[in-house]
Amino acid sequence: MTQPKKFTPVGKLTYTQAVEELESILRMMQGDGCDVDQLVAYTRRASELLRECRARLTATDEELRTIMADLNNAK
Repeated sequence: MTQPKKFTPVGKLTYTQAVEELESILRMMQGDGCDVDQLVAYTRRASELLRECRARLTATDEELRTIMADLNNAK
């Protein structure tokens, strides 16, 4: 059995890096060379990346709504 890949902590990745890693995992899982021994680790990692990306998108959306509301109230 192969050693699991060492992943960078999700919180240290930029949003773009997290999305790129997700895309890489997806390509790997869809390809013929998918390492079945590490499938669970990659699935878990993809789940962590998705949660982090969603959290960042939600936080960004809330911040943008606050900024827009402040702009509208400044009129």
